[in-house]
Amino acid sequence: MPGVDMRKIYKFYPVEPTPSPDNLPTGGDLYYECTDCGEIVLSVPRVKSACACGNLSGQGGRLQVRDTAKVRVVRGKLK
Repeated sequence: MPGVDMRKIYKFYPVEPTPSPDNLPTGGDLYYECTDCGEIVLSVPRVKSACACGNLSGQGGRLQVRDTAKVRVVRGKLK
């Protein structure tokens, strides 16, 4: 979500083993971290969401990833 620092709400942990960029998992507790700009976006965004550089963007439960090699899959848990 633009303007919201997700790290203030959630603690993020890398998903192990690291998923293949060709087959990124999705789920309600899975987030994608853009390694270019460092922003975090939910893997199934219901509202319009995007990272600052535009590598991750989506809404309505669908996320578009321009470059999967620049994505880190993390699991979010409320603080």
